[in-house]
Amino acid sequence: MNKPESFWDKTANKYDQLERKDEQTYINIIKRTKTHLKISDIVMDYGCGTGLISNEIAEYVKGIHAIDISSNMIGIAEKKAKERNIANINYAHSTIFDERYKKGSFDVILVFHVLHLLKDEHIVLQRINELLKLGGLLISATPCVGEKLFLRNLLFFAGIVGLVPNIRSFKISNLVDTIEEGDFSIVESDCLKKSSQEYFIVARKI
Repeated sequence: MNKPESFWDKTANKYDQLERKDEQTYINIIKRTKTHLKISDIVMDYGCGTGLISNEIAEYVKGIHAIDISSNMIGIAEKKAKERNIANINYAHSTIFDERYKKGSFDVILVFHVLHLLKDEHIVLQRINELLKLGGLLISATPCVGEKLFLRNLLFFAGIVGLVPNIRSFKISNLVDTIEEGDFSIVESDCLKKSSQEYFIVARKI
């Protein structure tokens, strides 16, 4: 088992409890995401975790393919969806490079709290672009800890000792440039939470 997968598997059982401390941010993400969705949309939730967002938006789209590298996270997400009788989400322990996902097959790809954890964000963004239909949307939320020197240094040392995964210290300008370099046009960009400089960005495949 690789290190990131192991970390998230160990975190899975307490993940929802930890995220509830930032519940208002999730409420804002879900509310803003819904405004970009259509009932005919086929959506991918990349790095879906325990289904906190997929389960809330399921009724607003045709179907969701929700994937995560943690099998424990997927297990929890599936259980919650079953308890709510949500039938249009396919949860899978998988990666975005899974060959089952074909070019141009998604209207929207959600990338919440993922981009700053990637070693190869340029390659991942290319894959996202490939999977989206022309004009399809990438909807993301990403903490840009590079804007906060103390927070950046704190997370850097926490990553070294294994308390958190290694985190990319994006500045918002770097993040926007990175997304645009992946052949996307920015539709919307806004700071959701000033303390962590978390940015909500919507980008369209061009």
